[in-house]
Amino acid sequence: MPNIVLCYPIQERQLEWIRRALPAEWQIINAGQDGIAEAILEADVFCGHAKVPVPWKTVVKNGRLKWIQSSAAGLDHCLTPEVVDSSIKVSSCSGLFANQVAEQTLALLYGWHRQLPTFFQQKLDRRFVRQPTRDLHGKSIGIIGLGGNGRRIAQLLAPLNSPLIATDFYHDNRPDYISELHPATELHSVLSRVDIAILGVPLNPSTHHLMDQSAFDSMKAGSLLVNVARGQIVDESALLTALDRGHLAGAAIDVTEVEPLPEDSPLWSKDNVLITPHVGAQSNTRVDDSTKLFCVNLNRWLDQRPLWNEVDKNLGFPPPSCRISLDDVRSFWDRTSA
Repeated sequence: MPNIVLCYPIQERQLEWIRRALPAEWQIINAGQDGIAEAILEADVFCGHAKVPVPWKTVVKNGRLKWIQSSAAGLDHCLTPEVVDSSIKVSSCSGLFANQVAEQTLALLYGWHRQLPTFFQQKLDRRFVRQPTRDLHGKSIGIIGLGGNGRRIAQLLAPLNSPLIATDFYHDNRPDYISELHPATELHSVLSRVDIAILGVPLNPSTHHLMDQSAFDSMKAGSLLVNVARGQIVDESALLTALDRGHLAGAAIDVTEVEPLPEDSPLWSKDNVLITPHVGAQSNTRVDDSTKLFCVNLNRWLDQRPLWNEVDKNLGFPPPSCRISLDDVRSFWDRTSA
């Protein structure tokens, strides 16, 4: 009996959507985090995001698993060398939570520039005292990684009429709202020209500690780092050095190198560092939208058609030709579920 194994916070309503998309002989195993390491060994298809150790080497050796549909945009949880070198198809939720990540980016930017943590503390202290604030308008902004999240962030920042300079692996299709689009290899050059650098790249071997000491040294003095991607893209020791010597004005981060951020991390005590606990992709429609994409892709997989958001496993993200927007996911779902 072929099995679909699930590991994300799915409810009975969404389980019924998957059942309706499947032939009768298929079995659904809702493993959860506690059971995924064992259940995945019996999976033909896996949908979810395991946050516990999974024996990927054994999974690949067994030869049963054919397709991974991640319930997240990032794929560092499953793209082990064994999976990359295997015939297992991998697709992601890239772009599905771009609205939320963009909102989180704006919250970090405005919160940092308008000194909101200071005023939140003053509210707790019942103190009505003016304090200095910073201006966001007029700043040059670098978008490092112009995938689904990076593009949505740029779209929301475009009305500020600030120069938006981006880097991306695919750099031959510049949107109108981007002033300049450069190859990813020109990272340091772009960092030297912008007042704010926003990280939107996936975590893979080439982006691990992308922001190292040399990258921080190349940033414009007095600039701001915003990270809404993955914590391990930043070498936090190098970030702390850049902050301590005053080269950076500050940082606004939704992700950290180790999560949860340890209580003894010096980042907690930095007045010029704004921290949120990896909530950028949170949404009250996240499970619905993830399941809808899975069902849409499940129909395509059963029909042996190309998957939406199928990733280049060596890069860790889908090429532009197979990316799908949230609006298109919902449109396909409405048509196929009617």
